[in-house]
Amino acid sequence: MVSQVLKACEVVLSGRQLKRYEVDELYREVDTQELFDAADEIRKHFMGTHFHLCSIINARSGNCSEDCKFCAQSAQYPTSIETYDRVDTDKALEMAMDNDSYDVHRISLVTSGRTVSEKFLHELAEIYGVINDKTSLRFCASMGLLNRDKAKQLSEMGVSRYHCNLEASRNYFPNICTTHSWKDKVETLGHARDTGMTLCSGGIMGMGESMADRIDLAFELRDLHVKSIPMNVLTPIPDTPFAELEPLEIEEVLTTLALFRFINPDSVIRIAGGRQQLGDDQYRCFAAGANGAIVGDYLTTIGSRIADDLKVLAEMGYTFS
Repeated sequence: MVSQVLKACEVVLSGRQLKRYEVDELYREVDTQELFDAADEIRKHFMGTHFHLCSIINARSGNCSEDCKFCAQSAQYPTSIETYDRVDTDKALEMAMDNDSYDVHRISLVTSGRTVSEKFLHELAEIYGVINDKTSLRFCASMGLLNRDKAKQLSEMGVSRYHCNLEASRNYFPNICTTHSWKDKVETLGHARDTGMTLCSGGIMGMGESMADRIDLAFELRDLHVKSIPMNVLTPIPDTPFAELEPLEIEEVLTTLALFRFINPDSVIRIAGGRQQLGDDQYRCFAAGANGAIVGDYLTTIGSRIADDLKVLAEMGYTFS
């Protein structure tokens, strides 16, 4: 008798999108290892062995007006992170050149705050220009909420992909933030797409949401045609509202990633912040549906060494060029 997992896998491999009830059956009634293996098979079929590498530069840190309950950069919580208005251009170039030496594909300038002013965008254009002259990196940006004019300005600066995480499903989002809405984020993604940028958007696992909430998010990202989906594992930050949440077990992380692959078979599913909490188990993510990662350090937490990542991923059969 063919299992539920194999039936769903065959459906996806045939090119048909799974319906919600079919995905619900997967996480309620299946053998998890079979689910992980099938998700990896879907990844190989649609995405091959290429591993997608990107990195970020914290271009403006802290003092954010928003109240996202997971975030160390919110001015509403007494965290002890380093704050600054703009990263030094030479420091940004040094970080970019180091990433380029490892053949990382893309780099993003990331700024704290609800949005950026057009004046500040002009300042960031200098950093993008210097990095463009010295490296082969392609450019992303993650700068909060955008209107059409700001999106157009970024596109004209050479930014080809815009990142704005939905963070959580539409229904769960009010539990994590009240100073802006899920709809605000969707509108930002629309402005980015309208000016020619591709989209990068995902979420955070472990904020008290259910698996059903995560599945909602996966379907919402599919409906928005997002092809780069970063998935974070919550790092509980002291003095934030989510400081006391228990970290997710690895099996739950892997199940989430596998379901995202079943729902978004031809997207890059990219492991981002929080994977350092998983230790060596983090590499199991790349045999359960994920095929990309943010490498190096994150905004306010330390990541894995790029050389270590590349060594393990190559041993798993991934390629990088």
